[in-house]
This record gives sequence, structure tokens and C-alpha cells, in this order.
Amino acid sequence: MNQDPSPGGESPFGQTIQFACSKCQRQLRVNQQAAGTAARCPACGSVEQVPNATQSPAVPSVPSAVKSPPSPPEEKAPQPPSPPSTDTTSLAETPVVATRTASPQPGTDSASSGPTRSKVSVTPKLSLQSEQITEGKSTPTRVLFDKIVEQVAKIYVGQDELVLGSLVALFSNGHVLIESVPGLGKTLFVRTLGRALGCDFGRIQFTADLMPSDITGAPIFDMKDQEFRFRPGPVFTQLLLADEINRSPAKTHAALLETMQEYRVTVDGTSHELQRPFLVLATQNPLESEGTYNLPEAQLDRFMFKLIADYPDEAEEADILRLHSQQVDLNERLEEEVKQVTNPDEITQITHANGEVRVDDKLIDYINQIVRRTREWPQFYMGASPRAGIALMQGARTLAAFYGRDYAIPDDVVQIALPALRHRTIMTAESDVEGLRADDVLQELIRTVEVPRI
Repeated sequence: MNQDPSPGGESPFGQTIQFACSKCQRQLRVNQQAAGTAARCPACGSVEQVPNATQSPAVPSVPSAVKSPPSPPEEKAPQPPSPPSTDTTSLAETPVVATRTASPQPGTDSASSGPTRSKVSVTPKLSLQSEQITEGKSTPTRVLFDKIVEQVAKIYVGQDELVLGSLVALFSNGHVLIESVPGLGKTLFVRTLGRALGCDFGRIQFTADLMPSDITGAPIFDMKDQEFRFRPGPVFTQLLLADEINRSPAKTHAALLETMQEYRVTVDGTSHELQRPFLVLATQNPLESEGTYNLPEAQLDRFMFKLIADYPDEAEEADILRLHSQQVDLNERLEEEVKQVTNPDEITQITHANGEVRVDDKLIDYINQIVRRTREWPQFYMGASPRAGIALMQGARTLAAFYGRDYAIPDDVVQIALPALRHRTIMTAESDVEGLRADDVLQELIRTVEVPRI
């Protein structure tokens, strides 16, 4: 990434290290402080190990040619004779998301935008194999998180974003919208999670003729006492799976709005409180499926995250075949293999404790800039609401607690940015025609926001 030279022609990064890409022989130049880290060649994408200063001479950075009005030719570094065009490329400091090992994570980039701040080059996804999970301290929240993941993995294979995103939402008093095709084990996941958490599990199959009273419950006339009694509906549970929610019309969706926001149901002027914790995991088929309705924006905003469950990879699907092809009763397996590792009271206590995780003012400004930029981005017809910023802060706190930290960092925000924003933004008609995806546009947007040093 080309950097503007500082006054006097010297690089703002001081001494640099110059070395050649082993694949395309392009001359690369990085800050001397990046010695020993991994860098990605911007030309061919090859990952190179930055040599130490003793292995490569440290020279002042020379800016590469940029488009500008006619001016005296800029000085360039010596180029090897082999490739025909190998203009020197200046690379800045290693960004926040870069790994500091000889074998970096796929997709990381070594370009940044300044001496004290950097821009995120690749948006990391929620993953149970994150380095932060293995390096965190052993705290009560971290220990409980590890136990829950261990129990869920006995029955449910893969889908890291679904598992981790659902747990973050549960311990943040949020709800989850899951988009996937049928047959990926969403019901199995919720049942397994309910067994490990010791919470009640309920399921509603949404259809085109489902009425709001079928969800919330309704007064029933008691012939014996000659009076109406309220009969609770299936929403009175702790883990609620709203299956194929977009197969019902808007009037049925409206029955969940008060429930998800205020954790109560009002029928005939009487409010009925729900048990805590209360987590709604709503699933929807892709919008191109037949017989589906678009969820109204008011309800989409109630969901903390929108998670994407995709087909498993080859190894995971082989494990699924081995685990679930023995004609063993699923209820029996849940009872015998999955142990209850917590209870609703402990979940509520840890949820309150997660609210004490520190969020620096610089990180609050970072979250604010991401959310506000969605409202002015040209590919978005409508940007995210302030509720999106609240979801990012709450999710970052919970994710930091899962990783064994009592403070949040920019990486926590970046990991949950796509799940928290993808359903709160609306693409313009031109963007839809061009086939742009919200995730791709959001990643481009996040790359333009400077990451604070905390």
C-alpha cells in the first residue's frame, strides 16, 4: 500500500527493511518494527516472512510513484533485472489483525494506513479455533464457556459462527436470526444447547395460517369456574426455536415484538412475565425460496445477530454421517451423552457480570464510526440504527469475557460486526441489480475505518 511521504522526503515510519517476494520477485518494503512478522505480497498474494534487520539492510523508505500533477521524477529503489515491472511497494506496520507467526491465518494482510493507526484488511469471522480462545485467562466465564462448547460438540458438529454467535447473544440478553437451507441441524443444536444449559426448550413451526394467539396463548373459558383463564402459549419457555419464521405474515411476526424486547406477553390488558434467560432463535429460509415473506425492518432490528449457517465442509460432513447414522434415539443420546453444566440462575449472574467488561472510549468511538458510516455509504439505501451500536458493544463485552479478558479490544468488535450489521442495512436497488452482497459491502466499509490503538 503506497504511503504519502512526510515533509522532507523521509518516511514517517523511519527505518525500513527491503526484501524480495519469493514468488514474483516484487520488491517489498516494510517498517523495521515489523521484523519477524508475516507479510502478504500485494501483487501475487504470497505470504512472506519479514527478515530481521541484521539479515536485510535497513534503509529509509522511498515512496512509490503515485498519480499526481506533473512534478520532478521521484526517486525509486533499485530493482532486480528479472521481472519486467517491479516497482517498489512500501508496506506499513503490521495491522491489528495480523498474526505474528511464520504461518499467518489465511486472508490476513500486512498493509496499514498510518504510523499510529491501521485499517482492518480482512474481517475475521466468529470461530471456535480463534487464537484468542486458546490464549485467554481462566476466568469463571471462560471456564463455563469451554464446558458448554464441549457438551454441544458431542452431538452437534461444526457451524462455529452459529454456536459462538448464539452463546454471545444468550449471555448478552439478545436474540438470533439464523438463515440457512433446511437440514443443517438447527433444531438439534437448540435442543443440545438447552440440555447443556439446563433450560426449557420450545419450538414453533411457523406457517402461513399461524395466528398470533397460537404463539402467545389466549384466554380459555373454564366451564367449571365460569370464568376465563389465560392459557400460556409456546413462547413461555427459555430457549425458543421459531422455525421458518418468514413463512408467516407480518401480523404473526408482530406477536414476537413485545416478547423479544420486553420479555413479557400482554393479553387482554394483563402482562405475563417470561422466565429468564430467554433466547429466541428464529430460522428463515433464503428469500428466494417459495412461500416466504420478508421480515419487517422493525422486527429485524430486534435481533441482535443474523447468523449464516452454510453447508459443512467435507470433514465435518463425514463426522456427521458417523455420529448420526446408527439409528439411535436422539432423546436417549441427549440424556446419556450431554451433561448439564450450568443453570438459569448462573447464566443470569454471568450475563450481569459481563456488563462490567471495560470498553475504552476509543473503542466506543470506533463502534460509533462503523455504525454511522453505514448511513452514508453509497451502496446502502438505509443504514444501521443506534441499536446496532448497542449490539456491538454488548457483544464485544461478552466475547471478551469468553476469551478470558476483562476488557474489550477492536478484534472483538470486528468479529461480530457482520452478524450485528448485515440485517440492519438495506441495499440500494442499483446494488441489488449488480449482485452485491451486504457482507462484501460491510467488509469494504470496515476496512475504511481506522482501528484505535488500545
